[in-house]
Amino acid sequence: MKEVLLALVAGLVVGMLFRFLKLPLPAPPVFSAVVGVFGVYFGGVLLDWIMKMVQQ
Repeated sequence: MKEVLLALVAGLVVGMLFRFLKLPLPAPPVFSAVVGVFGVYFGGVLLDWIMKMVQQ
């Protein structure tokens, strides 16, 4: 959980810094792209979990 909170804080700081410097945000411009990134990550996690269950 600590890693998640640190990542969130780091993301907030970077977002504010980029906005302050009037630079484009270094992130997908739409919410659906962000959800897609989460989907890719959780798909990998899910497959790892399924593979562990099958091997038992």
